[in-house]
Amino acid sequence: MLAHLNFSGIFAAPNLQHLVWGLQYTALLTLTSWLLAVSLGTVMATLRTMGNPFVEKLIAGYVAYHQNVPMLAQLFLWYFGFPTLLPDSAQTWINAHSGEFIFASLALGLCMAAYYSEDIRSGLRAVPHGQHEAARSLGLSYAKSMRYVILPQSFRIAMPPFINHTVVLFKNTSLAMAIGVAELTYTVRDIENQTFRTFEIYLIGTVVYLAISLSLMGAGAAITRRTRIAAK
Repeated sequence: MLAHLNFSGIFAAPNLQHLVWGLQYTALLTLTSWLLAVSLGTVMATLRTMGNPFVEKLIAGYVAYHQNVPMLAQLFLWYFGFPTLLPDSAQTWINAHSGEFIFASLALGLCMAAYYSEDIRSGLRAVPHGQHEAARSLGLSYAKSMRYVILPQSFRIAMPPFINHTVVLFKNTSLAMAIGVAELTYTVRDIENQTFRTFEIYLIGTVVYLAISLSLMGAGAAITRRTRIAAK
């Protein structure tokens, strides 16, 4: 079987450039979605600590929706459904500015924000109540005590599941090919259609995803160790 493998056509300059471009697009999609997810997740987790029943139920509903609806269905809703609610001028602008990428980033980011918010919320609940009291006794407002005292500790506590969900986010970017985003899986399939080397190109794609996922997990483990040391 191995004797029949042929990677020469795959690593031709045009295909290799195409593969690198898909990897760059995957990295950019991961980054934009991650920034949205972490920012929104932090805000939601913080709001849930304020004890407002209405806000608590609203965010709980948001989390339940995004954790129970398949990611692909959410991508389709954003890409095919949401634009129909916009005026024609907005649809034209979005279509002219990589609408696939925009909606994929929104769908991935908003979905993963639900998971990050639960991670951060668990970290917030694990911070000793005395830390809140100490921060307030120093004259810090609620916002400043959360920013400078409570949230940094909660991020340290929540780091392991936080890293796991970052890897999940990276892997879920492959679903964006369903709406035409030219990320890594999309380019792998495109190269397969051109070279007809099905096993070889999908093997390369699998190895790339595996290598990046393991790298993210390794980097996360290193960060976890450093933050644990710094917290002592």
